[in-house]
Amino acid sequence: MTQKKIKSTAKQKIRIRLKSFDYRLADQAGIDIVDAAKRSGAQVAGPVPLPMDVKKFCVNRSPHIYKKSSDQFEIRSYSRLVDIFEPTVDTVDSLKKLNLPAGVEIKIDLMAA
Repeated sequence: MTQKKIKSTAKQKIRIRLKSFDYRLADQAGIDIVDAAKRSGAQVAGPVPLPMDVKKFCVNRSPHIYKKSSDQFEIRSYSRLVDIFEPTVDTVDSLKKLNLPAGVEIKIDLMAA
């Protein structure tokens, strides 16, 4: 009997999710991450714009005499998704050293593809 050697093809993937209230900051952070990853030799997919999350609030202007009049407010949050395939040590180091703008929430997940 001959036994075949099974190669483990477990590839890793880094998924970065950016969230911001300003779309320009989210776009700029996504471009910075993609540039840093490409310089280190990794394959990059993104930044992919995700659907905008809109939260709307309706608040009474006055609790007594003008009760029927109200103000409407909304908060919009913009999300971007960046996938980095086959990251190297240089990729992780360049992402750690990256200076991103304030006001951008970053969530990094390491996944097995």
